[in-house]
Amino acid sequence: MRADIVKRCLRLKPHARVVDIGSGQGDLAAMLAREYPQTDLLGLELSGEGVAIAAAKVPSARFVQRDLLTEERVSDELAGFGEYAVCSEVLEHVDDPERVLRSARAYLAPGCRVVITVPGGPMSAFDHHIGHRRHHTRESLRRIVERAGLEPVAVFRAGFPFFNLYRLTVILRGKGLIADVSSEQTNAVSSRLAALVMRLFRVLFRFNLLRSPWGWQMVAVAQVPKTDRPAA
Repeated sequence: MRADIVKRCLRLKPHARVVDIGSGQGDLAAMLAREYPQTDLLGLELSGEGVAIAAAKVPSARFVQRDLLTEERVSDELAGFGEYAVCSEVLEHVDDPERVLRSARAYLAPGCRVVITVPGGPMSAFDHHIGHRRHHTRESLRRIVERAGLEPVAVFRAGFPFFNLYRLTVILRGKGLIADVSSEQTNAVSSRLAALVMRLFRVLFRFNLLRSPWGWQMVAVAQVPKTDRPAA
């Protein structure tokens, strides 16, 4: 669902240069490389293990290990690289999301289109378990974008109704979901049931509204100012 939102909001042009901010293990980059094979991809990731996995998964892309919460010199080769950028499901994991985006700006060209997604709605026990610091509202996401020096193009809520229903399922599952994920010997029946439920939701997600005042997926489309970029 988020990948579809990112694709629709990025509006990639041929031969685009894209920066994946917080690229993780390369899943989003893999999708972009598959659907836009002429795209030049750069992933920025804190985890060295994540960089290694992503590089193996998407050999056509370049992944570099960077801590965007610290001051790091950006090479001339990578400064202003991105014409487009994505930061998907990253900012909820850090205490200073504005700093992450400000640091990432050194890799983005003036006028770069940036798509950001973060979770909204109530936090579940599983969200706490995987390191979510907070969930966002449309207003808090707009503040982050503006304080990072980006120009908001649109900030909206997505995912209604079926993403909300999925999130409620996770919330109601509570700590049981953590136990299932952490268990080395997950019950086979439970595994099959979980896989069936996820397949069902993947189908239902196709019918979510991209914009809705009730959606629990927060999305921002922003732009790097055309006449201003931080020094590398």
